[in-house]
Amino acid sequence: MVTTVDSPTVGGLAPALRRLYFVRFAFAVVWAVLVFLTTKSGLGAAGAVLVVVYPLFDVGAAIVDARSAKGAGSVTGLYVNMAISLLATIGIGVAAASGIPAVLRVWGAWAIVAGLVQLVVAVSRRKMGGQWPMILSGGISVLAGANFVISASAANPALSSVAGYAVLGGIFFLVSAIRLGRAAKGN
Repeated sequence: MVTTVDSPTVGGLAPALRRLYFVRFAFAVVWAVLVFLTTKSGLGAAGAVLVVVYPLFDVGAAIVDARSAKGAGSVTGLYVNMAISLLATIGIGVAAASGIPAVLRVWGAWAIVAGLVQLVVAVSRRKMGGQWPMILSGGISVLAGANFVISASAANPALSSVAGYAVLGGIFFLVSAIRLGRAAKGN
């Protein structure tokens, strides 16, 4: 998922973005483990709460990012991300009442749209450094989203692919955080 700014400056934003990316990594890993453990036999109440919490966390991360980026340029991409993730939160909450296939369809649509936004914004940040993982992540998000929509029609759809997707996204945040640290040391 995406948390980015349109036109950042390297100086003050990079350290805040780096911290946020580390938090995003940790959250994704813990969340994925919990989803994997709680949804093996179906969505259930815990699984429903978890699938709603993830996009809501994305909204919170975008808010933190916007506050960090104040004065560093336009935050239009963050506002777009907040709107998309808030709509996803509502959509996934409604879909959870219908089961895993409905959740996969909404999650897939969210991943496609958010991935496209992430691609656009990460490309605009590439001068800051550390954005290639975010560019790759955006592209993978689009492809994964299409896969979620398709897998919703499978015989036994499961959320394990969503958990794997979250871990992969978390790894991209980790790599980007590390690269941002290296880019700051090189300046």
